[in-house]
Amino acid sequence: MPIIAPRSRRERPAKPSLSRDGIIETAVALMREEGLERVTMRRLAAALDTGPSSLYVYVRNTAELHAAVLDELLGSVGLKAGVTSEGWDNVVVRVLGSYTGILIEHPALARSALVTRPSGPNYLALVERLLSLLREGGVADPQSAWGVDLLLLFATSIALEHGTRGLTLDDGEDEEALAEALRQADATGYPTIAALGDDLLSGTPEARFEWHVRVLLAGIALTARPAREAGNAGPGLP
Repeated sequence: MPIIAPRSRRERPAKPSLSRDGIIETAVALMREEGLERVTMRRLAAALDTGPSSLYVYVRNTAELHAAVLDELLGSVGLKAGVTSEGWDNVVVRVLGSYTGILIEHPALARSALVTRPSGPNYLALVERLLSLLREGGVADPQSAWGVDLLLLFATSIALEHGTRGLTLDDGEDEEALAEALRQADATGYPTIAALGDDLLSGTPEARFEWHVRVLLAGIALTARPAREAGNAGPGLP
């Protein structure tokens, strides 16, 4: 039996050098294959054939990693630069719809987006686009500065709500139970619910989303900020 000489480490192919871009690219691939919950520093290190401590040079913690993954995906949000002929408010609806659609595909990422603070270039481009559209629509800068927070918070919450529907066996039953309760509401105890009836749950998700965004836009434009503002509690963007 021939004796196989041990292979020298020098003969083995060198591992590719680590970089923040490479780490994020691998994290996105892992999320698509295994879900965001599995994208931990330890799991990512194993995929990159390195130790977790090596990753902390480029990413401080798992929360920052998830925020970077979100920012990477936001690169596919349609922002459509420049003055638009379709109306600034219509573009706001479309941009937020694109943002929401990305998060609906990844419910765990939508949940993470409510607690993390993305700060990458794609997130900044999204905020910049929304602010420029609000300004184009004549919304005063003070209202725009706070209003963009409200718009993104709404869109993220909608994505979380719709993205998690159907994840449990009882989800459809719960919705039907609510609809039935609204239809059968006693007019004596709940006269307004009884009067509105099925209209409370009417409309497609797309139609309701657009209406909600337009309500927010109208309110942002017409509502001045408080004369006395509380002290700065830190950044408000979701």
